[in-house]
Amino acid sequence: MFRNSFSGAALVALLMAPIGASADEAADAMVQDALPVMYHSCASVVEEGHGDEAFVYEVVEKMTAVSLYNRQIDITAFSDNDEDAARLHAAFVEALDAGCSADQNALLAGVVDNAVKAALGL
Repeated sequence: MFRNSFSGAALVALLMAPIGASADEAADAMVQDALPVMYHSCASVVEEGHGDEAFVYEVVEKMTAVSLYNRQIDITAFSDNDEDAARLHAAFVEALDAGCSADQNALLAGVVDNAVKAALGL
């Protein structure tokens, strides 16, 4: 379902989003931005998006940012070149696709968090 929804460069840009000096403000903004979409399941995000991959990407992006922040992950420790970025992208998309394929009604935020863990080998 999600395999074709993400370009490698876009996902790496998302995963490498910096967490700046005002981490508390950034965290608050991320959470506030993500709250309106946290209800989505794997199926509902696709249904609500009506085939718009950009919508699905935006929802997953918000959830991924919250997952990375909550886990205090500095993605640059995992990827500093194109080869690593491609590997992370493939692992993330594979885990996301597997999680949603296993349960279309799964809460997407949980599937995204598990995909982050799987992609980073945590």
